[in-house]
Amino acid sequence: MLIDHWPLLGLRLTTPRLELRLPSGEELSELADLAAQGVHDPDRMPFSVPWTDLPPRERARSVVQHYWLRLGNWTPDNWALNLAVFEHGQIVGQQTIAARNYATLREVDTGSWIGLRHQGRGIGTEMRAAVLHLAFAGLKAAEATSGAFADNPSSFRVSSKLGYEPDGIERLTVRGQVTVMRRLRLSRARWEEHQQASVSIDGLSACLPLLGLADKTDELPDGLH
Repeated sequence: MLIDHWPLLGLRLTTPRLELRLPSGEELSELADLAAQGVHDPDRMPFSVPWTDLPPRERARSVVQHYWLRLGNWTPDNWALNLAVFEHGQIVGQQTIAARNYATLREVDTGSWIGLRHQGRGIGTEMRAAVLHLAFAGLKAAEATSGAFADNPSSFRVSSKLGYEPDGIERLTVRGQVTVMRRLRLSRARWEEHQQASVSIDGLSACLPLLGLADKTDELPDGLH
């Protein structure tokens, strides 16, 4: 079975109303269609790479290509897990958790997008809380990072609820203009202080070699070995 060769297919994160997992082929098509329908107001750009400026058809194709690219380039020292987010079985967006040299650094970075018609209902907070639970409770992360531009208050609200703290700025060129990214960082202690989400993790133990943790199962929680 394919899952024997790629155990990430069996990884599931479940919250009271969401499920996060890798999508099937048809579900990836639905995710691409959702992106084509719109992710944000076109007058602003919340992403450092302006992929949403593409025409709808090309935007959808870029979602599929990026998903395949990150799986195809996966190594234990450089990985990005692009999880489809389902609300009661319906695809509503994508939540990414990524890391470089994770076995040594124990640091992850997160990013996400939600279809326009699903925004404003707290889904962003719940899906980011799910991957933070994977990082801190499942993989014993030390820190998590994120970031947002100044004109993205909804992202900052999510980060604030979850305990992130300011971590400096980064100057980027987006749409030909200099844009300032405000970096954010969440320590394990701050996560433990702020986390209230009910999250279950299934299928993690088989994924450990792909995450660079094959020889570190003694450092993981009981029940995840």
